[in-house]
Amino acid sequence: MERFPPLVQWLILLLASLVLGFGLQIFHIPAALLLGPMIVGVAMGLLGASVRIPVPFFVASQAVLGCMIAQSLSPSIVTPLLADWPLVLLVLAATLMASGVSGWCLVRFSNLPGSTGAWGSSPGGASAMVAMAGDYGADVRLVAFMQYLRVLFVATAAAMVVRIGLGDEAGHGSVAQVWFPPLDWHFLGTLAIAVGGAWLGPRLRIPSGSLMLPMIVGAAFHATGTMTLQVPEWLLALAYALIGWSVGLRFTQSIFLLALRTLPQMVVSILGLMLFCGGLAWLLTQFLPVDLLTAYLATSPGGLDTVAIIAAGSRVDMSFVMAIQTLRLFTILLTGPAMARFITRLSPALEQNSVTNQQ
Repeated sequence: MERFPPLVQWLILLLASLVLGFGLQIFHIPAALLLGPMIVGVAMGLLGASVRIPVPFFVASQAVLGCMIAQSLSPSIVTPLLADWPLVLLVLAATLMASGVSGWCLVRFSNLPGSTGAWGSSPGGASAMVAMAGDYGADVRLVAFMQYLRVLFVATAAAMVVRIGLGDEAGHGSVAQVWFPPLDWHFLGTLAIAVGGAWLGPRLRIPSGSLMLPMIVGAAFHATGTMTLQVPEWLLALAYALIGWSVGLRFTQSIFLLALRTLPQMVVSILGLMLFCGGLAWLLTQFLPVDLLTAYLATSPGGLDTVAIIAAGSRVDMSFVMAIQTLRLFTILLTGPAMARFITRLSPALEQNSVTNQQ
């Protein structure tokens, strides 16, 4: 693949993504326009493609996604979260413990360094975890591979769960999609919020700021009636594709070969964390008035952006999903460094025990 000129690679990436993305959409697969480009990106990355999505395009896509999420957020979601705060805290604490155990097991049963296993298994925003991992001595390449491998697993599994749960109703609502609706000054205002958030978020060092800032500001405008946000389908499809390509093309041959020795342990760790979070979803449905699909997406250990895309393409409580996901992201950002240091301190002891047992 790397022998092809960049223009040819871009054409293959675009055409294959269009075919697979819209092909999945025909079968009403949720987030088809994310999964299609992501799968094509993975395949081309492993085949040696040299093209990459420039960082500004990925940041802009997250900002557009933030505006889309803002349309579904309202202050009313705070009431049930506050009313059932012990359960919410229990779910957050259980997720943290599960990710810590997952990281410890990776270190115990593989050759991964402690800090790499800890950051790679943290179920927060993938890009935020990768950015922070390098500051704590972790191998950023392996952390990125583990994070985006989990995003790939979670996105695919969540889309399948939604598809099975909703049947033919999954992936589309009762109203037909309008790809090119009439636009007015609200669209320009939405773009201003997205551009401002994409520019200011990273500079303020806000975790996942390019998504979080437009989401918060946009929700404030939208919920108060100050301005109705306009995010047309064609713009969302472009953002979905760019995010999918950004994730998929990270799966390069060199990183895959580097992670190959510990790949089975990584996969078992990811599946175990997914099953545990699925159990937490069932627990939520027993105590809160939410359906299982909403609870499943709210507790899924994937990236904030990919879960949001899947939730937007299905009939779930978007506000609840994003509230839980956002709370978990900030909780992990606050506790992640301490968890990584704890597992790192365990690493020498684990290695010493392993050597003693071998002798």
